[in-house]
Amino acid sequence: MTPGPPAGRPPGGPSMSSAAGAPTAARTAASRGAFDLWWGALLIVAGEWAFASMGAAVRVVSAELDNAVVVFFRNAFGLLLFLPWLARPGLGRRLATAWPWMHVLRGVAGLGAMYCFFYALAHMPLAEAMLLKLSAPLFIPFVAYFWLGEEAPPLTRWAIGIGFAGVAMILSPSFSTLAPVAAVALVGGLLAAVAKVTVRHLSGTEPTARIVFYFTVIGTTVSAVPLLWAWQTPSAHALQWLLAIAALATLGQWCLTRGLRRASAPRLAPFVYFSVIFAAAYGWLFWGEHIAWTTVVGTAVVAFAGLLAARATSSPAARSRVEATLDRPSSALRFQGEPHKDGR
Repeated sequence: MTPGPPAGRPPGGPSMSSAAGAPTAARTAASRGAFDLWWGALLIVAGEWAFASMGAAVRVVSAELDNAVVVFFRNAFGLLLFLPWLARPGLGRRLATAWPWMHVLRGVAGLGAMYCFFYALAHMPLAEAMLLKLSAPLFIPFVAYFWLGEEAPPLTRWAIGIGFAGVAMILSPSFSTLAPVAAVALVGGLLAAVAKVTVRHLSGTEPTARIVFYFTVIGTTVSAVPLLWAWQTPSAHALQWLLAIAALATLGQWCLTRGLRRASAPRLAPFVYFSVIFAAAYGWLFWGEHIAWTTVVGTAVVAFAGLLAARATSSPAARSRVEATLDRPSSALRFQGEPHKDGR
């Protein structure tokens, strides 16, 4: 005779313990997600403080040195900060990567954005320069279209229009004098968009230190070339500021990469605009820069548009198309025979 089901449990149904455990598991997962979001947000805010502080230091040292020299020393000193990391055992394992060309693309795009950003910091109000650097989310749909062949959805197109309207509002009071500088800053935003796409992809499999290290190596190597015709010998005072720039930039890169590991970019997008607040405070305290109402309103408009663009381009459907294209063996960014991102 076959025994029946235990009392209190319907035939074929789940046990009382498993049914009771499901809400607990859900609460644990939700708690973990909230913890990761707050840690990610804290890291992003810390990184944006580091970038804003770096911007203030760039403003100071640019009064003495050419932009090419400042960019080189930012990267070279940043590379020196990696010496303890390089001296640890197991260097070959830590440097091994399945995505060399993705690192190259990230390095070249990030370096180009750095040239543009440093130039803007030296020639326009800090808050406005910092905001134009954050125009990158507005350009990500263009990167997705030309790189991945992905059409922008209507929401993204609206976001782009709204965002550039905000940029125009910010620049309108001094457009005649700032237009060339603003154009350079916007090109930097485009290059930063390319760099952000590659960082987000690399952070899925690559350790934070490896991503930042390769960026610093590529930046130092490439930025050494313009020194052949633009070299200036820094004073001892300038060297101190250059070292501070490298330390703050490396800290910012580390916080950004670690933060993106904790939570998705759309959820963390609002926190990147803290850099504008920090930069406005520095500009007011040290250079007497006043924030016009058009800058405040324009910043809010650009921030809103950036959030729309980030949400639209990071929808599940868009994200799956991006990942499928990046993981395709025929992708121009991948060598034949390289492993799949999950290790296959």
